[in-house]
Amino acid sequence: MKKLIAGVVLGVGLTAMAHGAGDPEAGEANAAVCAGCHGEGGAKPVMAVYPKLSGIGEKYLHQQLVLIKDKEREIPEMTGLLDSMSDQDLQDLAAYFNEQDIAIAQANPDLVDQGQALYRGGNMASGVPACAGCHSPRGIGNEPAGYPRLSGQTAEYVDKQLKAYRDGDRDGGRNASIMMDVAAKLTDAEIEAVASYVSGLN
Repeated sequence: MKKLIAGVVLGVGLTAMAHGAGDPEAGEANAAVCAGCHGEGGAKPVMAVYPKLSGIGEKYLHQQLVLIKDKEREIPEMTGLLDSMSDQDLQDLAAYFNEQDIAIAQANPDLVDQGQALYRGGNMASGVPACAGCHSPRGIGNEPAGYPRLSGQTAEYVDKQLKAYRDGDRDGGRNASIMMDVAAKLTDAEIEAVASYVSGLN
């Protein structure tokens, strides 16, 4: 009997670790306020400069929600929205959005070759590493490391964030220094190309 109980406890513990610390059902109850900008399930933002939250990665999204709540990442549109939420509420929101399906867009055909080359191979001449090294060849991110999914993200949002990293306007979070270093070496044309490419990456 003791072995059975221990097995059940271990199984539940491993399941919780596999799916993160959030409760998607609890997160759904708080997600309605997010739909006004990010769309139902975080899959279709009302403006392309807002991110898709669906499938982005639970660990990454939780980290960003904490930064926003703590005012370490300033997003005027989100001022006050998270103030009354506990850390568990934020974890639940992250878990909910991570379980939602993301829609893949259509990359600009004229930019695919350049975007693919940068994403998969970087730019050796300027010292830009391949995006695929952290965000995976398919763009699905790296959940244990907290690297977000890029596949299907809006090109406008990725473009805006890369420029924010490059200009030093986005410098919060544990991986910000990595992204600031990468973005500092990217030209506007490279940012446009790789942002378009990941929006259609599947």
